[in-house]
Amino acid sequence: MQKRLANWIALVVFVLLVSLAHAVNANSSELAPGGCSSSELFPDHFCNPRFIPNVFWTTQYGPAFANIVLQGENFLPCKGGPFALCYYSGPEPLSCNPTENGRFANCKCYEIAYGQYYVDINAILNLNVYLETIRKCGLDGSQCTETNSAPVCQSINQGRLIPGADLVSTFSFDCLSTDGIGQTNCTAASYAGCMTAPCYRTGEVGIVECRCPVYDGPYQVGEFNAQCDLALNLVWSAAYNPNEAGKTFPEFPSCVPDAPGEIGCPLYVPGVTVLPPDSGVDCNKVCNEYASCQTATGVGIGFTCDATLCTANCSDRDLAGLACSGLQNCEVSEIIKAEQAAQCSCCASQLCGCEPNTLTGNAIARFNQIQRDRRITPQCDQNNTLCGS
Repeated sequence: MQKRLANWIALVVFVLLVSLAHAVNANSSELAPGGCSSSELFPDHFCNPRFIPNVFWTTQYGPAFANIVLQGENFLPCKGGPFALCYYSGPEPLSCNPTENGRFANCKCYEIAYGQYYVDINAILNLNVYLETIRKCGLDGSQCTETNSAPVCQSINQGRLIPGADLVSTFSFDCLSTDGIGQTNCTAASYAGCMTAPCYRTGEVGIVECRCPVYDGPYQVGEFNAQCDLALNLVWSAAYNPNEAGKTFPEFPSCVPDAPGEIGCPLYVPGVTVLPPDSGVDCNKVCNEYASCQTATGVGIGFTCDATLCTANCSDRDLAGLACSGLQNCEVSEIIKAEQAAQCSCCASQLCGCEPNTLTGNAIARFNQIQRDRRITPQCDQNNTLCGS
């Protein structure tokens, strides 16, 4: 009986949200450029009628931009990029400066070129994408546990979530090894809800500026023993979990393929790292995915990305950006499946014996040398793979 009632309530909520989405689209002419009183989030020349943060509430605790987390399943696993990481933003040097009217904050955030990231299903700021996502994943996200199975993932990877933005803010473990992770409870005050907020490049290498809506309420900061009240009228980029001892970040997995630092799965070890017999991985598909994803000059992006992504750190991600650019637009589902099955990072080509072409080999060798010049040990020097030519 309780399950039936819960399903009925979920259906009612979904119908109401669908009706709201139709109403928003029907009235989009009222929000067209020149009449965009609520388009402060975007550059002056742009207005997106689907972004109406004050209208739809995804939980009883607040609207989408309140960044509410109720359970671990709320975090949808995605892979691709580029995306921004604002989890550590607030004080200098990653400051969050409120606008004059206090409705938004301009937050400096890390730019991550490519990798594993997570989206809070309750904080998707595009109403249509939110509706599409809960239709497939359920209101709590529990039906989309496979990487990139949630519609919001493709929307982000294809740059469609917030049209006009260079990238959007999500959560990732990419900076765990350098910035750590924790949680401090703060009483009701203003904070920036940056999850899926639009971000723009400013020319500062590795840093972007995200336009995050500001919400008033209790929240948790992503550090232990953090000072809730920041100097210079700055605000934290934060989220809120109302449950006792609730977390505002995903549960730690055993390891994350392609993530750097201690949270990442290990690199390939020749003779040791293998696909489990029951993995179901088709190595022909894996190698076809590597071969079909190329730059305009014929360089295999999957290979160059593997050679750089898993040896970079949070403050040295620009090189991975060059090596991985374009991979988010390619089909890599079998590559992801292989790395998850073997629990290794940047390793699918080695697992399946995929060979790069000559142009790709030359590019890999160049990226490896750039890493050495930066005092980074490339994968070639660690396991004698992806050495290029």
